[in-house]
Amino acid sequence: MATVHGIPGEWARVRGVIFGLWPLFLTVFLLGFFIAIAILLSSAIGAILSLLALLFLWFMLLKGLRHVERFYKGARGEEKVAGILEGLPPHYHIFNDFDAMGHHIDHVVVGPAGVFSIETKFWSERVSIEDGHILVGGRLPSRPPLKQTRREAQFVRQELEKSGWKGKVTPVLAFASDTFDAHVAELQGVVILNSNELKGCFSTQRVIIDPVELERVISLLENSK
Repeated sequence: MATVHGIPGEWARVRGVIFGLWPLFLTVFLLGFFIAIAILLSSAIGAILSLLALLFLWFMLLKGLRHVERFYKGARGEEKVAGILEGLPPHYHIFNDFDAMGHHIDHVVVGPAGVFSIETKFWSERVSIEDGHILVGGRLPSRPPLKQTRREAQFVRQELEKSGWKGKVTPVLAFASDTFDAHVAELQGVVILNSNELKGCFSTQRVIIDPVELERVISLLENSK
């Protein structure tokens, strides 16, 4: 079993609560403010504004809960991928929800085969590659996943460079839903695969990092702030 650091999906859950519910809190405040106006001034305008605020509160509640569910779904995907990565050989270290340059990276894998930054997606629709682009359900996603994955790998590399280690960090895009029709591919410098292919991806006899350097990289990541 690999050595595991950190809790998968922790930041996704925090973001879900923050980004999903803060508009709700604001709406509750406004509702109370308008009700106070209606009571103190006996104003019809205050009563109308209170009713509108109440309707808006309901709308924001539904919207907020959808946001929370989306982030929690992402967290479940991270947990699935983390569980698979935990089954890697003992000389591998898995850093879940790793903070690199102030950005949370879903997983960083370090082992003899190198250093890998993994971005996890839990998309239920079919994922395909067409004309050099990732498509979800036949459509371009709102946020380009390849660009995001490469950027996160760069953050990990910069975090290690701060401590004096200059080496390659391979960007990996993993689909926890296993909906990628090609199963394994490489595009624009990013390794793309389904979560059920992860073990095979790392079951290589290649040694990119020798044992001494590997221990150094692991130590740097463990002590990273």
